[in-house]
Amino acid sequence: MSRRKLKDRNIRELSKRSNGTYALTLPIELIRELKWRDKQKLVVEKADKKIIIKDWKK
Repeated sequence: MSRRKLKDRNIRELSKRSNGTYALTLPIELIRELKWRDKQKLVVEKADKKIIIKDWKK
């Protein structure tokens, strides 16, 4: 698999997993900037035609 060009690095593919859920990979730079960790709980919301992913607060 070849690397994407820098201008296309934010283009991602949606993949279906064997258990019926969907997965989307995010750029590592974004994960580091947000300081997200493995198995961290996140909230996924739908707003019009956008998806909002944010940190889960108790």
